[in-house]
Amino acid sequence: MSDGGAAHDVAGEEALETIAGLGRFNRWMYETIRPSCHGRLLEVGSGIGNLSQCFLDDGADLVMSDLRPAYVRRLEARFPGREVCSLDLVSPRFTTDAARHLGRYDTVFALNVVEHIADDVLALENCRRLVRPGGTVLVLVPAYEALHNRLDVELGHFRRYTRGTLSAAFGRAGLSVSRAFHFNAVATVGWAVTGGLLARPRIPTVEATLFDRLVPAWRLVDRLLGHRVGLSVIAVGVA
Repeated sequence: MSDGGAAHDVAGEEALETIAGLGRFNRWMYETIRPSCHGRLLEVGSGIGNLSQCFLDDGADLVMSDLRPAYVRRLEARFPGREVCSLDLVSPRFTTDAARHLGRYDTVFALNVVEHIADDVLALENCRRLVRPGGTVLVLVPAYEALHNRLDVELGHFRRYTRGTLSAAFGRAGLSVSRAFHFNAVATVGWAVTGGLLARPRIPTVEATLFDRLVPAWRLVDRLLGHRVGLSVIAVGVA
């Protein structure tokens, strides 16, 4: 999971390093999106490979990508022999730069990426161009504009979403939404307190580690709430 800017991203890299240590959380996110991912996969914004590792451990046919050269190098070093590429979803030369990837994938997924891109509809349009006809585009983004706080600013988020606004962006990009739902309800409180009430610029490692230990309880909360609320919103679209 990475963001859409090419410059060095201190806050984003620190967040990825923190999340890398959250094994239960990463597995939860992976198990939430995996049923919607099929065939040959492209991960947009792989970052340092937190979710990539889960897919590869389960034998997925996965190509990883990132915009930032430093992350591409880290992915190549971490996963030798695996295909890693540089990809800019909003490049004015996208169809030329990404020519060998167009229409190549059954599923393209981008986790915590689209909120970093000013023209989110263009980014989604280009995700659609990467999949075969009838292919799947899956996106996970932060939810609720009311939660936008210092953490969002530090991480370079242009916006947060609802199921409605994300589905609308999918529609404008030529994608038909088959499912939209929330993920990680309990963390909405932590985000509001950490980045809003306390105005902290970083995700605290101690609190994140405690959260990870209690993931089985948080998963139960999401099931009980029917995935109707959560810190993130996930949309699955068909090209």
